[in-house]
Amino acid sequence: MGIFTKFQMKLMQINSWHSLGTMDGSADASGVLEGTDTGSQKDRVVAEEEWLQKWETGNIWFHKERGHPLLQKYLDVLLNGRSGLRIFFPLCGKAVEMKWLADMGHSVVGVEVSEKALKEFFAEHSLPFCEEPVPEISGAKKFQTTSGNIALYCCSIYDLSSSIVGRFDGVWDRGALVAVNPCDRQRYVSLMITLMEKNSSYLLVTVSYDPNKHKGPPFYVPESEIKSLFGNHCEIKCLQKVNDFSDRHRQWGLDYFLEVLYILKFVT
Repeated sequence: MGIFTKFQMKLMQINSWHSLGTMDGSADASGVLEGTDTGSQKDRVVAEEEWLQKWETGNIWFHKERGHPLLQKYLDVLLNGRSGLRIFFPLCGKAVEMKWLADMGHSVVGVEVSEKALKEFFAEHSLPFCEEPVPEISGAKKFQTTSGNIALYCCSIYDLSSSIVGRFDGVWDRGALVAVNPCDRQRYVSLMITLMEKNSSYLLVTVSYDPNKHKGPPFYVPESEIKSLFGNHCEIKCLQKVNDFSDRHRQWGLDYFLEVLYILKFVT
């Protein structure tokens, strides 16, 4: 069964989920008002080695083997009727959506610190690739399909620049902003803004829960902070809030867990 068909099956689940209010401070799926307090998370720092260890040990609960249903549902919002786009996957892991979008004729670029994750992506999709160094970044590697439509950089995202990877027409940011250390969010967003083309679209998935009950990652990023980080550069709209509460979140000590999807439009 192809990825596209799997995404369609996932849509059956989405249709039963709650579509909730936009950026007005309305109650979320748990009936709890979303606040701006991030608890003790603002001082939390996760070292790069911890992420590498997760991949080495297979502790990658954050990876979605069948892709993310919200991308399928809102793909048209990201593409906006355009074809042949350059689409960026920050902190990409081995996201299956990269293959799906490449198969649709788009050019995909990703960045990830784990070489294991990137090689697993190519292996699991039976994609031949070549490996080469990145002259501008010491120790970095670039893995590219022989067809050239998928290029994945193995390095810190902060080592990238538009002079190295160019600019993008679209971004799928799921598990990226929410994984960045809170103290680095402004640095991350500033970089992302420099990588965006005019009239580009940025689908952003954040998570909402009580940050006093879980230290993260994924980190809680309130709507007010999204506006503070991106508001001077693009139009922001909250598309949907999805109740994604599971046994894992209950084990974390949480009472609710939401995924929140935004579309950011970088207008001229």
